Amino acid sequence: MAEVKEAVAELQHREDVGIKPEDGEATENEAESSEAAADAKPSTTTERHISIQTQLEGLEMLADLNGAGRKSCPLCPEEKFKACYSHKLRRHLQNLHWKVFAEFEGFRMCICHLPCRNLKPGISGDQASGRHVAHYHCVVCSVTIARKTDMISHLKRHVNKGETEASYSGSLDVQFEEPTPSGQAYEIMKELGTNVQLLPNYSTPQKSDTYFNRKMKTNRQLVFCSLAVLAEERNPLECLDAFGATGIMGLQWAKHLRNSVKVTITDISDTCVKMIKENCELNNIRVDGGSRPPRGNDAQPIATVEVVKMDANVIMHLRPFDYIHLDPFGTAVNYLDAAFRNVRNMGIISVTSTDTGSLYAKSPNVTQRHYSCHIVRTEYYKELAARMVLASVARAAARCNKGMEVLLAVALEHFVLVVVRVLRGPTQADESAKKLRKLVHCQWCEERVFLKLGNMVDDTLPCNCHGSLPGKTAVLLGPLWSGPLFNTGFLRRMLSAAVQHSMDDIQPLVKTLICESECTTLKSLVHGSSALTNQVECGVVIKTLQEGGEAGPSDQSGKRKLGEESGNVLKKIKPDASLEHPPFYYSIHRHSIRGMNMPKLNKFLQYLTEAGFRVSRTHFDPTGVRTDASLQQFKSVLTKYSVHTCTTSTTTHTHTQTSVSTESTP
Repeated sequence: MAEVKEAVAELQHREDVGIKPEDGEATENEAESSEAAADAKPSTTTERHISIQTQLEGLEMLADLNGAGRKSCPLCPEEKFKACYSHKLRRHLQNLHWKVFAEFEGFRMCICHLPCRNLKPGISGDQASGRHVAHYHCVVCSVTIARKTDMISHLKRHVNKGETEASYSGSLDVQFEEPTPSGQAYEIMKELGTNVQLLPNYSTPQKSDTYFNRKMKTNRQLVFCSLAVLAEERNPLECLDAFGATGIMGLQWAKHLRNSVKVTITDISDTCVKMIKENCELNNIRVDGGSRPPRGNDAQPIATVEVVKMDANVIMHLRPFDYIHLDPFGTAVNYLDAAFRNVRNMGIISVTSTDTGSLYAKSPNVTQRHYSCHIVRTEYYKELAARMVLASVARAAARCNKGMEVLLAVALEHFVLVVVRVLRGPTQADESAKKLRKLVHCQWCEERVFLKLGNMVDDTLPCNCHGSLPGKTAVLLGPLWSGPLFNTGFLRRMLSAAVQHSMDDIQPLVKTLICESECTTLKSLVHGSSALTNQVECGVVIKTLQEGGEAGPSDQSGKRKLGEESGNVLKKIKPDASLEHPPFYYSIHRHSIRGMNMPKLNKFLQYLTEAGFRVSRTHFDPTGVRTDASLQQFKSVLTKYSVHTCTTSTTTHTHTQTSVSTESTP
């Protein structure tokens, strides 16, 4: 159809210019036009329009400026630009067509005034009295667009779909089943020794199926370390990456943990599944059920990965897994029921939520719909978001008669990650459900405390704002998870896994989490085997396979056998509630006193420790302090060691005057 349009446009142009074709040529053109119109099949090749050039010399060659006599513009009809001499036509091409353009991958789509488009209707509505509209020809699909801004938006849509000029002109004979060479349309990215190829629109989640976010590297490494810790307890593990996209997370699991894990990567998109299989070949990993070996590599595959095109809810209902990772675009509440339905006992579920707008109290209506939780913007909003996600996870587990123990909860700028261990049984479900409580929050001083059953709201808060100020100052938030957010033993083993696999980026973060879980400022962390023995997790002592030998036997369904053989692996003990870290934290900048200089944060932590309080820094806020002191006690210590600004300046000024007078004395 593009050839037909160009032929018609050329005939009209020649008629406008005044060139009369010969009878034989006209008859031949008419015959070709009729044959092309009769054939309804689209052309397999796309020729660029004459207005699309890479250099100015291309336009000048179309006009044949070296010849003698008057010449017409190749991009303008006769009624718009009459035939003129070469010097005037050259200025016309330079100042109009070459300067008014839209650029894409080195090609200039110069403005065209030829009658390539339909006539624009006149005032009376008839098309005969209308006029032709200037336009641009797309270098990719040959469509004509009048506005330059619309053409730029049109080209961006081509880029988001992965469509370029090369894919239309030179890649049309390539079959769809055969992957295109990685050097043309893909970008190779390497992370943690794993190579993945990305489409040009990989950073736009709304436009791309194979979405990849470089800023989630910390999230992927934390999930990897949690899986590595579970692989020490039992193997082989059946783990699921429920939202594969490029498949980088599942490929990292298979490449580094090898035979300890059986990785399944699933996605609902055909493009993602095709991309995951190509990335498996790129990393010399065999696809389970695949017939062809890795491309260009005769070596034996280092691991095997199963790639499935299936909805995440469906595959989690059909098959049991030991480890499940959920990382959808936005909230993950729609997949929690299916995840807890079939996960094995003592397995792990990690949930990544990226809907920070609703989690960080920017969209309270969306928060109410997704999480059935009422929150407001507070100084501790990141920990509030983590506890809100954990409350949704606990409710989903309780509906399946399962409880959970929180191993890790991290809330950073772009995501909220929670890692929980699944405990089967209605008793464990009841214990987890009891930890869902309302939070009483003072909107004036931001004091907070979890509400106990049978207590009045204003009588629960230790502050006196409700008595000294008119009206009610307290508000109920939640329901939220009121239990601990970290497990020290699990975090220490994660740190050991991070050191073992050379993950230097997350080691400072894991060390901060360990200090936060113990509510201490000590940095003496042991990486040896003595630090990993007899770690308490939910009242259970767990020994790893490296220290305790072979793990206790377990059947294929994942249920543990209770007996003498498994007694050396699992031993019930009474958890020590006093070792739990205090909930929430205070920001030292939020509660600073006006007109006074605060002490340094590390000094202030030392002052709180000397006052007899447990204290640590928090990863949620760089200026936050997690402590078991109340807000009133926190402010009293802060006031005690703060110095008035005027006193500091006066002392400095006096010291300066004294030094000057001493120097002037002979």
